[in-house]
Amino acid sequence: MNFEQARFNMVEQQIRTWEVLDQDVLDLLMTVRREEFVPEAYRNLAFADVEIPIGAGQVMLKPVIEGKALQALRVKRSDSVLEVGAGSGYFAALLAARAEWVRTLDIDPALAKLARRNLADYGVDNVTVLEQDGALGFQDAGPFDVIVVSAGIPHVPRALLEQLKPGGRLFAFVGEAPVMKARLITCVESGHFATEDIFETVVPTLKNAVRDDKFTF
Repeated sequence: MNFEQARFNMVEQQIRTWEVLDQDVLDLLMTVRREEFVPEAYRNLAFADVEIPIGAGQVMLKPVIEGKALQALRVKRSDSVLEVGAGSGYFAALLAARAEWVRTLDIDPALAKLARRNLADYGVDNVTVLEQDGALGFQDAGPFDVIVVSAGIPHVPRALLEQLKPGGRLFAFVGEAPVMKARLITCVESGHFATEDIFETVVPTLKNAVRDDKFTF
């Protein structure tokens, strides 16, 4: 398989046509080698418009969804980032290429191990992978400029919003099947938030997702 041609086709035929037009994002998706984070059995699908199973009921999201999330978040070199749901480590690698530092959390030991190994093998040195429940964030290291929840949650817990800096952005897939909303929440100032629903989709739900916190956007 010609990975470089497949990567080019992914960016030009899938991601760009889904109105991901930020050239920095497109360049990033051309640079970070997605196939290095895909399980060997699925490597030929690394650039296909499909979710890729990675174990524990979780998946690598479709490339177009990753592109839309990156475009919405506008990650800057000075940003500190929290990712909830480490998965294969690929999205953390994308974030790390733009941010100062990324902490990614996964409650599943096998996925935390997978992400840690993939990131180390790829030479990413500004990501910390922690095996722990991230449903309520990571208060010890907050507040953050960017928070990403890489799986579905029924609503956005108050605890996560309180870990955003003023000007910080949170991206999450909110709701339950058959429809979830890819939602961007911006902390306008302490305690005040602006919300934008960018598109609709369905993704696997975060393990141990919080269901009893009524504070939602």
